[in-house]
Amino acid sequence: MNVLVVGSGGREHALCWRLAASPLLGGLWCAPGNAGIENEARCVALDPMDFDGVVAFCREESIDFVVVGPETPLVAGLVDRLEAEGIAAFGPRAAAARIEGSKSFMKGLCARAGVPTAAYRHAVSLAEAEAVITAWGAPLVVKADGLAAGKGVVLARTEAEALDAARAALGGAFGEAGAALVIEEMLEGEEASYFALVDGETVLPLETAQDHKAAGEGDTGPNTGGMGAYSPAPAMTPALCEEAQERIVEPLVQALAAEGASYTGVFYAGLMLTADGPKLLEVNARFGDPECQVLMPRLRSDLLAALVAARDGELADYDLRWHADAALCVVLASRGYPGAYAKGSPIRDIDAAEALDGVTVFHAGTRRAEGGIAAAGGRVLGVTALGETVSAAQARAYEAVDRIDWAEGFCRRDIGWRAV
Repeated sequence: MNVLVVGSGGREHALCWRLAASPLLGGLWCAPGNAGIENEARCVALDPMDFDGVVAFCREESIDFVVVGPETPLVAGLVDRLEAEGIAAFGPRAAAARIEGSKSFMKGLCARAGVPTAAYRHAVSLAEAEAVITAWGAPLVVKADGLAAGKGVVLARTEAEALDAARAALGGAFGEAGAALVIEEMLEGEEASYFALVDGETVLPLETAQDHKAAGEGDTGPNTGGMGAYSPAPAMTPALCEEAQERIVEPLVQALAAEGASYTGVFYAGLMLTADGPKLLEVNARFGDPECQVLMPRLRSDLLAALVAARDGELADYDLRWHADAALCVVLASRGYPGAYAKGSPIRDIDAAEALDGVTVFHAGTRRAEGGIAAAGGRVLGVTALGETVSAAQARAYEAVDRIDWAEGFCRRDIGWRAV
């Protein structure tokens, strides 16, 4: 099969890396890709939002299957367009991807399906937001309703922080994504992630993972797209996984189908493990980033075959095999991220990091430059290591990080601390 992966981040590098091992694979392309993905696939200078261009490329190269990585083209309907053109694609259609594209839609669906989640209110003006914040009091969570690249969520410990967050979002800090807000009660507990492949009806669980969204050590500072992850997540016991599947994921998949929005693709449920059981924080309609970077090295089964089975509605009798080793990913980011940061700084000695047994460096925001690799984004590298335990994987990942020469980069030094 000729396969096109759409996207340019660490998630897409991990997907290309795993797809490249499939015996079913003919040719592999990535649009637009990055400097690391070039080692796995042929990169094509295509904008994922240029649907006409993507379709034309698929025709020119006889692409049999498209894997859409990022949320923005999914929410905008790239899978709908490809399937309408007779091109098989993995990922939810726009009507189903709305569960990530609109937090208020997701919360309303939870209410209709009886799915446990935080109490919330919807606000489209500062006056409405102020009324909710004043009535409820702090602490609160203030979220931009739309897609904000993982940065549209503020955990406000005081009313003043909540009001500042509402003013910023409604004032245009996140563009159209912040034109409406979801204001939630702040749940207490430990966060964890539940992943599954879904074929419209069957929910096939993947291995568990846990990420670190905050920029600072000890899970402090502003939210980012993710500063690291590890798998498996000890907090997600088999009993909790079963509860999450039966009380959260399956009811939402069924509710979407009942509303004419059958869900096919990866279903990523962000959970808070509260004293009352798991409650839903968010839904992502694609593989997590950097969670994908710890799931792919642990997957023993053929990824391409699994994605095709999900697209074709054939997961009912499907099974996946996983390596027993744990995996941990440390994200190296540009200084200043998630705020303003400079681009173009040189990165050296990635090969030295990958010379360590069990280490793979996934590129997220890199480009080719004279003499080597240069930073081209906020989150730049995902240094991923395998180990018999999370602790062993952590030690190996940081040994690899310390071999990389990048003066303008930084990372958290406590990825995996809950498990370790």
